[in-house]
Amino acid sequence: MNEPHRTRLLFDARYIRTDFHDGISRFSAELSRAVSRAVAAPGSGIDLVFLIHDEAQRALLPEGARTLTIHAPTSWREPFTALILNRYRPGALFSPMQTIGSLGRRFALILTLHDTIYYRHRTPPRDLPAPVRFGWRLFHLSYLPQRLVLDRADVVATVSETSKRQFAAVRLTKRPVVVLANAPQRLAELLPGEGAEAGSRSGAGPAAPARPDLPPRNIVYMGSFMPYKNVETLVRAMAGLPDHTLHLLSRVSDGRRRELEALAPAGARIVFHNGVTDAEYAALLNDRAILATLSLDEGYGLPIAEALEFGVPAVVSDLEIFREVAGGGALFVPAEDPEAFARAVRSLDDDGARAALIAAGIRHAENYSWERSAALLVETVRELTGR
Repeated sequence: MNEPHRTRLLFDARYIRTDFHDGISRFSAELSRAVSRAVAAPGSGIDLVFLIHDEAQRALLPEGARTLTIHAPTSWREPFTALILNRYRPGALFSPMQTIGSLGRRFALILTLHDTIYYRHRTPPRDLPAPVRFGWRLFHLSYLPQRLVLDRADVVATVSETSKRQFAAVRLTKRPVVVLANAPQRLAELLPGEGAEAGSRSGAGPAAPARPDLPPRNIVYMGSFMPYKNVETLVRAMAGLPDHTLHLLSRVSDGRRRELEALAPAGARIVFHNGVTDAEYAALLNDRAILATLSLDEGYGLPIAEALEFGVPAVVSDLEIFREVAGGGALFVPAEDPEAFARAVRSLDDDGARAALIAAGIRHAENYSWERSAALLVETVRELTGR
């Protein structure tokens, strides 16, 4: 079925969600578009086909994308996926996860492990079936199962240099590890009017949010409410920020919301949005905002990169991964010190300090692009297949 002198690359797009993106879904969708552009040029030598399990996923792939429909990643057939795919004679397969079945494969395989956070926080995503959640917990009790899975690949991909170092520290795989870095979406393109115009100019650099000359008065948190996210400290810090509003953007359970409301200082201005669209997220960052997160642990920190690319300063906990993602574009504070966080936020009232931080963040964000990650993936495929 392959055209002469072309390598068929199967891109596992089954993790793209059709309701709203989570981290894996956004990574899959953005990288799929960039890879599609990378192999579209004549002479690329790559025949790209996307694996899907839901017809609705087609709409989220690049226009004109070729697809192959198979079972869902949570199906009992997943351990036998390679045996199913062999008949299509792929040269290589890339998966944005590490769980695809590799038994009996006759093609090059690139698996992805984004980070090691689930070894430290073993709670699985709640939308997974109960048997899968149980297996998830068992899988992460030891590094041994992960080693066995990853060593069945030819190459292991991850999204940060921090994760790559963590893999090496625990000898997680014997395979080469490549970094296909996450990249921020261009939030300016999601804004109406001036934002849309700025987005059309995005090739020349990001647009500054509205009124960057005014001190920030909104604190935006984009993330879950799991215990290690440490949202409690953000809430407590509002005692020292009476003229600021804390916006908690993600969906939250009624019980978790009551817990956080009980911690809120008297008079604190805190808004629970219980989920926002990407456009609403962009609009909130566009309104005299900073991006904040005080996680005790983290796998990546994509909202930080998105804010910096948009020209929004960040105040974050002092984690190795946040140092990588933010560079000089963020202020770093102890994760469980609400007073230190409040002082850092207030320091951004100084016009010079704020402008310097924004400029450093924009420069650092230029290090990340989906095009760069896609080019590295295509290069890796060519090396594995000898083309």
